[in-house]
Amino acid sequence: MNHNFEMIASIIRDRRTVKAASMNGKIIPDATISKLLALADCAPTHARTEPWRFNVYRGEALTSFCKDHAQMYWDNTAEEVRKQATFDSLSQVADNASHLVVVMMKRTPAAKIPWNEEFAATAAAVQNILLGAEALQLAAIWNTGGMALKQPMKDYLQLEADDCVMGFIYLGYTDQPKREMVRNIPLAAKINWVS
Repeated sequence: MNHNFEMIASIIRDRRTVKAASMNGKIIPDATISKLLALADCAPTHARTEPWRFNVYRGEALTSFCKDHAQMYWDNTAEEVRKQATFDSLSQVADNASHLVVVMMKRTPAAKIPWNEEFAATAAAVQNILLGAEALQLAAIWNTGGMALKQPMKDYLQLEADDCVMGFIYLGYTDQPKREMVRNIPLAAKINWVS
């Protein structure tokens, strides 16, 4: 088997989600984050619209973002259903993370490319980040919790109507052992060979 295939296959198979709370607070160099974003920029993109955009938060800016996110949840959730525990969790979610990358899909003005293709291209950029993080033995989670997919977050990030937030990638290091991969549906049940 080809060495390059085996190497990338190993990285894909070994990639795991690590919750931000399981990160240990060790800081990733900004240059490493830049390398991951350069991998993201290699994602496939129809008509080269390159719709992915990234806000990178670290240090005090990361703490402020989490506090803003928690307040956004509180201000935009009905009093009878909002929970103090959720507010506290959103405020502190990145306490042990090194960086947060907020991933957005930015539509190209007057693009003839279908929306779902732009969405898929940005998702591919996210996968490149996650695989790069795995190759560098970093902890990562792609999260869409809290207000991530709601209009107030779009407004906070100054996105247009056709743009969207793809989620938050928390990055760091962890001391936790890697878990086994679990799949609920056998691969054979997902494939239909047509001859």
